[in-house]
Amino acid sequence: MRKLLYKKGRKVVPTLIEYTGEHEDTKPEMQLFVYNSDELSEYEDIKLSQLDKHMESNKNNWINLHGLAEIELIKEIGEKFSIDDFILGDILNILKRSKVDEYNHTLFFNIKSLLPESNGIDVEQISFILRDGLLFSFQEKRSDFFKHIRERMRQHSGIVRDRKVDYLLYLLLDAVMENFYITIESEEHKIDNVIDLIKTKPNPRILEDIELHRDNLNFLRRSIVPLRDSLYSIKSMKDDDIFNVITIENYTFFARLHQKCLELLDQVDADLSSLESASAFYFSMQSHKMNEVMKTLTVVSVFFMPLTFIVGVYGMNFENMPELKWEYGYFYVLAGMFLLFVAMIIYFKKRRWF
Repeated sequence: MRKLLYKKGRKVVPTLIEYTGEHEDTKPEMQLFVYNSDELSEYEDIKLSQLDKHMESNKNNWINLHGLAEIELIKEIGEKFSIDDFILGDILNILKRSKVDEYNHTLFFNIKSLLPESNGIDVEQISFILRDGLLFSFQEKRSDFFKHIRERMRQHSGIVRDRKVDYLLYLLLDAVMENFYITIESEEHKIDNVIDLIKTKPNPRILEDIELHRDNLNFLRRSIVPLRDSLYSIKSMKDDDIFNVITIENYTFFARLHQKCLELLDQVDADLSSLESASAFYFSMQSHKMNEVMKTLTVVSVFFMPLTFIVGVYGMNFENMPELKWEYGYFYVLAGMFLLFVAMIIYFKKRRWF
């Protein structure tokens, strides 16, 4: 999980094309799917120079690129498909928040894909460029997010091949959003373990775990909120009379994605409340434990206060103390101290002070 750090001395050119991710060793690999309702053509590890040969303007074209570290290739793609440098910069700058822009007959959409890992959350930025008959997706590394979608296209399952590429964009976004559910479920499982530890074996290390999960959930929230706003802004494009790359009948699907974002945010808020409750419960347990200790110490000290007083009185050794010369004085004093101790225990028990 990475945080955006501000560097005061750095002067960044707005159109600077620079990859800011961590997968610099990933070799770029491009896939091309050309399809309609009747047929599908699939090309693996295709070169940029071969795209013109295989792409068909009367069909839907989906180009998927894994690996963003090769800047020259990204620039060549931008020149070939007339992609603005601002968009290319947003594709490569993984520190920016999710956004959606529509201009120059192009819809640009980027999203953060989150998956749980042992010590936090693994983050990958995925960007999409949507045009009439063309969908371009950019991934930092090879992953299996879209494997089931490719299988549906190969088997002609569902309506993906019967619709335009804007419906394919909906499916890809939906597949990435499923990772949010997986990540939240993983965090909830860890939170349940923390709550169980608080109830059975509370220790200060639990507070560190609570803060770690709170940071993860807040990071999830910061990733979902801009996505929610982006999906909501798509609704405003519905009435755009000038240009719109999303067909009217497919807006319902993007509205579903917006609803999913709201559900995810509700779930994150509920988990944050659970962590707050767990933290409060931990401190309540510690306070209760401390109160019990103080209560025990107080009861013990109260038991010995009168006994200590008696011992102190007869330890003064004044000459005019008749009891000191009494033959059975020692035994009577011990017996009196014992009876007083027993009487105090009975009294405390009746008052339920311990």
